[in-house]
Amino acid sequence: MTYDQQILSILTSVGDKGISVMQVSKHVYNMNLSFFYTPDLNEIRAYVQQYLLKNSKSPQSLIESTGRRGYYRLNTQNNPDARQLMLEFGSSL
Repeated sequence: MTYDQQILSILTSVGDKGISVMQVSKHVYNMNLSFFYTPDLNEIRAYVQQYLLKNSKSPQSLIESTGRRGYYRLNTQNNPDARQLMLEFGSSL
């Protein structure tokens, strides 16, 4: 599973309340941590931050800011793809 898929999975599981960039980063870090490989948390945080900013620019984006600084959620109001993700990931959890 790529970082992008992991981020979307995490955003799907938190729902409408949203989650902070650092919390998403820690989740992604823990999902990729293994006995033989330790990813760099700062690199993951930078990637997550860039991904969330890039994918939350317009009102029709897949991800939206919650209005609280640094918190994001899936844009289920204006994006049909986000609603579909909620159905797909929600049923697989």
